[in-house]
Amino acid sequence: MTSTPSDTIFALASGGLPSGVAVIRISGPVCRAIVETMAGGLPQTRVATLRSIRSVDGQVLDQGLVLFFAGPHSFTGEDCAEFQLHGGRAVVNAVLHCLAGFPQSRLAEAGEFSKRAFANGKMDLVEVEGLADLLAAETEMQRRLASEQAGGRLSAVYEGWREKLIVARSMLEAELDFSDEGDIPGSVSDRVWVGVSELKEEVDRVLDDLRAGEIIRDGFKVALAGRPNVGKSSLMNALAGRDVAIVTPIAGTTRDVVHCELDICGYKFDLYDTAGVRETGDLVEQEGIRRALRTVEGADLVLELIDLSQAPDQVSQLIGPATRIGTKVDLVEPEAASLHGCDFVVSTVDERGLDELRDYLLDCVKKRTDVSSLAIPSRLRHAQRLRSASGFLGSALQGEFKPLELRAEDLRLASVELARVTGRIDTEMLLGKIFSEFCVGK
Repeated sequence: MTSTPSDTIFALASGGLPSGVAVIRISGPVCRAIVETMAGGLPQTRVATLRSIRSVDGQVLDQGLVLFFAGPHSFTGEDCAEFQLHGGRAVVNAVLHCLAGFPQSRLAEAGEFSKRAFANGKMDLVEVEGLADLLAAETEMQRRLASEQAGGRLSAVYEGWREKLIVARSMLEAELDFSDEGDIPGSVSDRVWVGVSELKEEVDRVLDDLRAGEIIRDGFKVALAGRPNVGKSSLMNALAGRDVAIVTPIAGTTRDVVHCELDICGYKFDLYDTAGVRETGDLVEQEGIRRALRTVEGADLVLELIDLSQAPDQVSQLIGPATRIGTKVDLVEPEAASLHGCDFVVSTVDERGLDELRDYLLDCVKKRTDVSSLAIPSRLRHAQRLRSASGFLGSALQGEFKPLELRAEDLRLASVELARVTGRIDTEMLLGKIFSEFCVGK
């Protein structure tokens, strides 16, 4: 059967089976008839009601709670329903099989419920992306950032800017169209440009916070680098609390970049253990070193590990600034750390210095994400549109000698870019990409 927007869709919206409770979500024009048939009548809107769930021929499939949400006051804007059943595979499969038997009723595609919510004006694209991030959030700060977007607070910022542009453009149009009328004050545009300049400053400030949003959403990248056998893999395992990387006394054990994720006080950290940097004729190890240096270049923070049990004549071969971490402090005298010029000393044997290192990592990420509000962009798509809007605003402000019509066109183009962020103007290809990130049932 060909899928159409007028189909009634259904899906298991809860977790994997078996489970204590399984939630099946339904949305579309046939939803009301489905509930009446399978639940023995339509329950009161928005009231959970205990009903027997039956097949079309009257066979009892299960007993559970039924909720009905009449459109447009529902998540998708259409008539919606939920069956809350026992989470056995046979029960769920029987109900899904029955739902598929209704005309123009089919299993939902990934993200299709949210896509219908967007199409029906219940959510904009920024809120949809926030919802996707909320479902994927693994740390507290990721949850808070996603909640700002899903709750519409970031959309309100973008729409506020767009409204200001609409007012500015209307004043310019008035001067252009009615400049010879007595009730239109002269040089209205002089007042407009002050507001436009302030708006550009706001957009640029938000763009400055983009990296903070990316770090919270995607993680703070920390590279462990240094010569072979300085304890990089041992430190990664100690920070992760599990055996992530292979540890041996053989130099060159790590040949590739090993990655793990940490959650420190609600912040996501991406920790990278890299190959030891040294001169070598081994082609495989050379490739590992090349990847190590590339990882160092792309890291938000580099921890250069120094083996305190070795003579302090090691020369850094790393690119860019790094925090020097002295390792194996349990094997040396206290003054050894100062001889090596280390910022911190640690031991993975007796766990000395690990708490101080975690506190340092947390302090670093907080400094990089020190923003007044979490209503900030965290996706490249937003950044591209906002930079383009800022460019058009700058063009309008710098065009004192351009005709007023051209400066007004710059403001219109800036407004279009802001509209594209929230999805008021967009392409079907972009919509498909965004909604494909969702699981089935959402």
